[in-house]
Amino acid sequence: MSEYFLGVDGGQSSTLALIGDETGRIAGWATAGPCNHVGAAEGRGKFLRVMGECISQAAERAGLSPDKPKFRAACLGMSGGPDDKAALLADLIDAERLVVTHDAKIAWAGATEGAPGIIVIAGTGSIAYGENAQGETARAGGWGFIYGDEGGGFDIARQALRATLKEYEGWGPRTALTPALLEITGAANANDALHRFYTVDWPRSRVAELAIAVDRIASEGDPVAADILRNAAQQLAMLAASVKRQLWNEEAAEEAPIQLAWVGGVFQSQILLERFRTLVLLDGNVQAESPKRSPAAGALITAYRAAGLPSLLPHPVHYDQ
Repeated sequence: MSEYFLGVDGGQSSTLALIGDETGRIAGWATAGPCNHVGAAEGRGKFLRVMGECISQAAERAGLSPDKPKFRAACLGMSGGPDDKAALLADLIDAERLVVTHDAKIAWAGATEGAPGIIVIAGTGSIAYGENAQGETARAGGWGFIYGDEGGGFDIARQALRATLKEYEGWGPRTALTPALLEITGAANANDALHRFYTVDWPRSRVAELAIAVDRIASEGDPVAADILRNAAQQLAMLAASVKRQLWNEEAAEEAPIQLAWVGGVFQSQILLERFRTLVLLDGNVQAESPKRSPAAGALITAYRAAGLPSLLPHPVHYDQ
């Protein structure tokens, strides 16, 4: 009989489950809504409902029982960390080996296919994570929107609003960001826009989406917006450099190129991406390229490794992994 392995990417925007067999064939997959933090009773209920729905649908598609399916190994990468989720998952699946980890690890595993290297993630927030050939790990950033997340979408939007406030108060240059932000928010002026961002109508995820407007305005030639994106690229490159210094000494870094990949909506900005690539390539022997696999595929790769199958990779399927 076939043995099955589970990989799950539980994110803030959606959840994706992949089931592979012992040959690497994808036997089942499913998507569901976001996995929220589970600190409150309501959050725990939503977490169990979303995860149960996603895993059950994938199991049914793979020909397994949707009721607590059995796996040789399972890896679930969770936004917000694994600490409050491992016990809940034991009620949903039966796994000989269960790995519950953070989303940066599975993003790294997918990006490099489990090879030594670094992943830089920049969506609403930001973090860099890496592993070397000795299995040592390191991270930089990911400290949240108040104390960190430099170069992420929320930070870019925050810097754009600050530029608008400086112009409003007369100590900053004129910028096309001002009329754009006022139009998007429907605010009368920069002060009005600021107060709207403190309301429940503008959660962090919605504010972070304003980074798209910053990129558009920068592409149209606004120097203030372009500087914001270039500065964000520099912050993200510094996170990557920090992980590199923690995991590779100068001698090891010169032996072979260090794989470095990036993922997240912020990197859709060509201005930011080009600056980021330039900076990381200046920092020594680095091979910078887009991810080879998705975080969900990275979770499945991690499950294979947990079962003692380090060379096994999921087969390509018809949707984007």
